[in-house]
Amino acid sequence: MKGKTNYLVTSAVIAAMYVALTFLSNAFGLASGVIQVRISEALTILPVFTPAAIPGLFIGCILANSITGLALWDVVFGSLATLLGALGTYYLGKNKWVAPVFPILANVLIVPFILQYVYFLEGGIWYFMLTVGIGEVISCGILGLMLYHALVKTKLADIFH
Repeated sequence: MKGKTNYLVTSAVIAAMYVALTFLSNAFGLASGVIQVRISEALTILPVFTPAAIPGLFIGCILANSITGLALWDVVFGSLATLLGALGTYYLGKNKWVAPVFPILANVLIVPFILQYVYFLEGGIWYFMLTVGIGEVISCGILGLMLYHALVKTKLADIFH
C-alpha cells in the first residue's frame, strides 16, 4: 500500500506544482497565446525520475488549462500534448539530452493547430510551430534541464526512487 500511496501523493504534488507554475506564467502573460513560455513545462523532465509524473503532469495541465479559462479544445488537446510528451520522456528519454525532445515535439505538433483552428489567431501553422517551438525549447529544454541538474546535484532526485 505504501508504494501506491507514494505514487498518488507524488502525482498530486506534481499536478499542484504544474498548476501553480502555470498561474505564475499566466500572471506574466506567458502561459498561452502565440508565444508560450510556461514555467510549468520544465516539470516535463520529471518522468525521467518517476512514472508518477505522467498522471501528475496530465492532470495538472487539465486543471491549469481549465482554471485559466482556455477553450475546451485547448484543454483537451493541450493536455494530450503534455501527456504524450510525458510518456515519451518516460519510455524513451532516459538520456537527459533526449528527455526534453518529446514534450517539445508533442507541443510543436499539436498546439499550433489549436492556435489556428480554435483561437483563429493571425499567422499560420508553420509560424505557430516556430513560436511554440521556441517557447517549448525555453521551458522544457533550458528550464527542464536546469531542473534536472538541480535535482541530481542536490540529490533531490533520490526522493523519486
